[in-house]
Amino acid sequence: MEAAAALPTIEISGDRPELGRQHGEAARSQIRDSIGYYRESFKRTTGLEWSEIRRNAPRWVPPIESYLPGIGDEIRGIAEGAGVDFEEVLALNARGELSTHNPFADEAEEGCSSYAILPQASGDGHVYCGQNWDWRCETAGTVILLRIIQPGRPTIIMQTEAGQVGRHGANSAGIALNANGLGTRWGKGIGVPQPIIRRKVLEATEMQSALRAVFDSRQSLCTNLVVTHRDGFAIDLETTPDRHGWMYPTNGLLVHTNHFVAFVPEQIAATYRPFSVNSLWRLPRLTEGLRAAKDPGDPATIRGAIGAALRDHFGYPNAVCKHGDEASGGTDLNQTIASSIVDLTTGEYWIASGNPCENEYRLLPWNLYQEATVSARPLAAIR
Repeated sequence: MEAAAALPTIEISGDRPELGRQHGEAARSQIRDSIGYYRESFKRTTGLEWSEIRRNAPRWVPPIESYLPGIGDEIRGIAEGAGVDFEEVLALNARGELSTHNPFADEAEEGCSSYAILPQASGDGHVYCGQNWDWRCETAGTVILLRIIQPGRPTIIMQTEAGQVGRHGANSAGIALNANGLGTRWGKGIGVPQPIIRRKVLEATEMQSALRAVFDSRQSLCTNLVVTHRDGFAIDLETTPDRHGWMYPTNGLLVHTNHFVAFVPEQIAATYRPFSVNSLWRLPRLTEGLRAAKDPGDPATIRGAIGAALRDHFGYPNAVCKHGDEASGGTDLNQTIASSIVDLTTGEYWIASGNPCENEYRLLPWNLYQEATVSARPLAAIR
């Protein structure tokens, strides 16, 4: 197969409206492509026409503004910069809620394999984290890399779909967030969409506010979050619309895929079946593969061991390194659209676009801990 397309790297800085405007202008074509894809995808999964989604999208404004004041201004700025409607960008930021059901009714199939490696499990004594980000093949061309510089807040390096204000990444306070879907939901009402929750985590200056961002939110989906700190701490949070479960590393290693491990919520316990059965082998395969990172070596050697684990093809095409499976049915096929290795000790952020078996890990042009500068411009794309 051909190498994946380059991932655009974009720096933005300023207050929330200005962050949004710069984001929208720099990623205008990707945002419009994303709207075009989800307009059809949401119709298949929810039965809703785009006009219905746009009409209902403002219902998210009160909960997101109550949870993270001013974030609506950033979303409006993205829409302005991209030359699209606010309601359309709002819908992009609720794509998890719209990708599996109609969230406006009264009554997600996001993959991913996430990990954290603490000093006792790494051969160079560094803290590492990252993931294989598995999502729709059709969205691969909309992935962007953002460096977000905000007055009074940590600088964020983030991988996200264009137009979304939060997804996976790390910040200059040494806090990283990785995530994977758990494939179920219950309850009624409009919750805070995942990109908003994740952005608040990534704006945290310390673990207290990072975890409060999770536990203080009211969500409508079940999602797994791995929060890692450069000082050698990591926690896995299996979050639901009600209670959350949590786990800590074993011998310095923490891995999660797409099924409940810490607990099974009582709302689904009697009938629970993992929505992604390949999660049941991706978890032990990635765990075993990452144990090789404990062998002594320099950072390049350790990254090589991590990369080898993330390229695992057991169960292909439904492997840790996920390839689109035509036999899975449906019109939306999942694959690994980006793979990350973040060294929280040195601040280096490495990305492979698309499947890591076909593309090398490239070092981003920013270090997590470098002094923030105001440049707000697109930079060279990372392949």
